[in-house]
Amino acid sequence: MTDTVQHQQRQATRLAIQCALFLLQHGAESALVEELSTRLGLALGMDSVESAISANAVVLTTIKEGQCLTTTRKNADRGINMHMVTEVQHIVIMAEHKLLDAQQVEKRFAHIRPLRYPRWAVVLMVGLSCACFCKLNGGGWDGALVTFIASALAMFLRQLLTQRHMHPQINFCLTAFVATSVSGLLLLLEPLKNTSPVAMAASVLLLVPGFPLINAVADMFKGHINTGLARWAMASLLTLATCIGVVMAMSLWGLHGWA
Repeated sequence: MTDTVQHQQRQATRLAIQCALFLLQHGAESALVEELSTRLGLALGMDSVESAISANAVVLTTIKEGQCLTTTRKNADRGINMHMVTEVQHIVIMAEHKLLDAQQVEKRFAHIRPLRYPRWAVVLMVGLSCACFCKLNGGGWDGALVTFIASALAMFLRQLLTQRHMHPQINFCLTAFVATSVSGLLLLLEPLKNTSPVAMAASVLLLVPGFPLINAVADMFKGHINTGLARWAMASLLTLATCIGVVMAMSLWGLHGWA
C-alpha cells in the first residue's frame, strides 16, 4: 500500500467516525449512525466500513486493499438536535454524489453548528403545548392558564440549570418540583378552587423523555440491544427523577391534586 492510499484511508476513517459521533451525540438512533458512517466511508473510497456502537463510545474499522485501520472515540451526550443529524445526512449524500471530496467534507464538519432556538421562544411554545394538552383533556381555560404559567416557569428553570451543566437527573427533579409547586399552589387560590387537577399533571409534560424512549425501542428492534438498553435506563432514571420532584412538592405543600 502506498503512502497516498494510507493517508486516504486515515482521513476517511477519521471522517467516518466523526460522522458517527456527530449523530450519536445529538440523538440519532444507532442504525442511522451505523448506516451513515458506513456510507461516508464508502463514498470516500474505502472497500468496507464496520462499526460497533455503544452508549458511550464508537469503534470503527475501514478496509482498503486488504489493510484494516481501526479507531475509537468516546461519546459525550450533547442533547437532542435534529438539525445536526440533518446536516450530517446532507454532507454524506453530497459526498456520495461526488460533490464533496475528503477535504471538503472535513471543512463542512468543522463548520457545522447545532441550531438553537431563542430561549423565550422555547419557553413560550412549551408553555402553550402543555396548556393545550390540559385544555384538550378537560382542564378548561382556567386550567390551561395555570398549566401555561407553571410549565413556562419550569422550562425557564430547566434552561438555566442546563446552562450551568447541572446533572440531568437533578435538573429534572428540580424542574418537576417547581412545576408541581407552582401549579398546585395556584390551584389553592380562591378563584381557582374549582379548576381541574389535570393542570398539575399537564404542567410536568415537558419532562417526559419521549425521544430517548422511542430511540431505545428502535435500537432494540433493530439489533442494537446494548445501546437500546442504555438509552432505556437513562430515560427511566429521568422519569424517576421527575416523579421524585413531583412527590417532594406534593408532600411539602400538602397538595392532593393527583389523589
